[in-house]
Amino acid sequence: VKTVSDLFMPVTGEILEVNPALADSPDLINKDPYGEGWMIKIRISDSAELESLLSAEQYQELL
Repeated sequence: VKTVSDLFMPVTGEILEVNPALADSPDLINKDPYGEGWMIKIRISDSAELESLLSAEQYQELL
């Protein structure tokens, strides 16, 4: 089942590229999120915003 929803980013930036492979294979997001399943590439406007982000490990601890 394909679904469309809004994507909220935790940092401010300009979208530079959208992964075209996801149009035909949206399952890549779950299968390989750190490789072929990337969603967007951005140019971050304020690098100080990165300090408030969690690492993947920190996020897993919250779940």
